Amino acid sequence: MTYPSLTSEPGGIAVAEHIRDGQLSPLEAVDEAIARIEKLDPAINAVVVRDFDRARDTARALDGKDILPHQPLFGVPMTIKESFAIAGLPSCWGFKEYEGQLQDEDATVVRQLKAAGAILLGKTNIPPSLADWQSANPVYGRTGNPHDTTRSPGGSSGGSAAAVASGMVPLEYGTDIGGSVRVPAHFCGVWGHKTSWGLVSKQGHDHPAFKGTDAHDGALSIAGPLTRNADDLALMLELTATLPLRRRDKPIDKCRFLLLLDHPSSEVDASVREPIEAAVEVLRKQG
Repeated sequence: MTYPSLTSEPGGIAVAEHIRDGQLSPLEAVDEAIARIEKLDPAINAVVVRDFDRARDTARALDGKDILPHQPLFGVPMTIKESFAIAGLPSCWGFKEYEGQLQDEDATVVRQLKAAGAILLGKTNIPPSLADWQSANPVYGRTGNPHDTTRSPGGSSGGSAAAVASGMVPLEYGTDIGGSVRVPAHFCGVWGHKTSWGLVSKQGHDHPAFKGTDAHDGALSIAGPLTRNADDLALMLELTATLPLRRRDKPIDKCRFLLLLDHPSSEVDASVREPIEAAVEVLRKQG
């Protein structure tokens, strides 16, 4: 299947440009995002921890301030996966016994995004222990796919992908071991990136049953962004990478590509195969 666009809302970079140009204030951007969540989320159940009052306070504090060079997301509203720590908010990983357990400090990724000017509106749904291809748990309930709420948005960053795909927010951050960013991005039709292990800090992303042991990182877990376009994805990675990103410009005719169009256990749908074949043909024509 192909994914219809569910929203005409601008992406994160575009919202930041509107704020920079004076078309929109940070508070207006936040209020509009909150209104979309309140309208759309009763049917989807993606944004399960809400921090609207503090978000509005932060936006008011930014109104009228000069935008600094290190703030490309100045005033841009977003949400983040429930498993990331935000000071003053719960992070229960879907377990009743940890429900209401408030965090003392922000995760590193949260601090980086705030430093870039982003405003966190809340946190999005997950399966228990981040271990399922759906996003449902006894604490927050089940998240529906915004294209069809009777279907799964994927997991474990399903709430993240649903919030972005539906247009509630332009930006999100999830985590991935065996597909937890990539599967929801695919199921919901948005951009998602599994970063290289260790590129983005996982400090402040602790399973409550194993707090302080880095158990999740030991399983090669990574943190990665979800967005509605590639430019936003690249910016999110640049803002959160803790290792230097090396850019290399290499002519196409000097590159080698491996093309895999079949999978031994799952037939590849034409909607996946055909765009890949078209991209390969473009590369072939370029040498």
